[in-house]
Amino acid sequence: MGSCFPKQLERRKAISTERKALRDLHQSVGEDFPACAYRPPDRKNWMAGINPKKVHINKIVWPGTHDSATDKIGIPCITRPFGQCQTMSIYKQLVTGTRVLDIRVQKDRRVCHGILITYHIDVVIKDIKKFLSETKSEIVLLEIRTEYGHQDPPDFDKYLVDQLGEVLINQEDNVFNKTISELLPKRIICVWKPRNSPSPEAGAPLWNSVYLNDDWIDTDLPSTKFENNLKCLSEQPPISSRKFLYRVENTVTPQADNPIVCVRPVTQRIHEFARLFITECFCRGIADRLQIFSTDFIDEDFVDACVAVTYSRIDHGKA
Repeated sequence: MGSCFPKQLERRKAISTERKALRDLHQSVGEDFPACAYRPPDRKNWMAGINPKKVHINKIVWPGTHDSATDKIGIPCITRPFGQCQTMSIYKQLVTGTRVLDIRVQKDRRVCHGILITYHIDVVIKDIKKFLSETKSEIVLLEIRTEYGHQDPPDFDKYLVDQLGEVLINQEDNVFNKTISELLPKRIICVWKPRNSPSPEAGAPLWNSVYLNDDWIDTDLPSTKFENNLKCLSEQPPISSRKFLYRVENTVTPQADNPIVCVRPVTQRIHEFARLFITECFCRGIADRLQIFSTDFIDEDFVDACVAVTYSRIDHGKA
């Protein structure tokens, strides 16, 4: 016990130092990037609002959520704080402007986050269908994976095609250079990442894991994650030549050896610096690599920042 106490003090000091580093950077450079003041008049239809005939898939900065279907994970007030990364339902996230969903499932097709479980995948599909029925030009990137440590749901690829087949955009490299209008009435890019089952093949209605990449690091230190995100993003090809989607997650992760292991207070250490991250992308000349930007506990301002960069690319040719 005695040896743990100094270690915890050291960790708390490191976290405080890293948050101060980001606040100092924020004070120094602010939040200044092309069209940063832009606010979509209708977040539910923001893609329609910036002209689907001009918006190419590879130029979109996609607002995404991390562990999207965890609004009702676990047991309220007991286990939920350790696994909840979003408070809004899938439908509400989409209405707010989210366009990338990160869904983890287990063998019985229930959504999970680690050992914690929640509702059946049918709830997610129902919310997506409801949103699509109320909009006409919004494209959704749906990533579904078998959670680490779990088994694949049997015949899950067939289930997804049966449920979403009419709106699925087939796996093809040329999709990235097409506009939204050229893809309609198809509406969903669905990436299925099984652990042991066969991956989707070229031309299939589902996309395989090759087409959605990221460089996740397991840390609760905000500046470490912030700088690692910038470094990894800088190593990616520009969106103009990229034949895959690349995700940056503006999140940090609770660590077992730290006394604070609930998601919200930990991820809040970096949450407020989303616009600063976009600003730094422009300052460091790597904004032309930014594509999917995801967060815990998504809010309207996060969506607006992503839409603003997309808007600047379409109307002003920036990044």
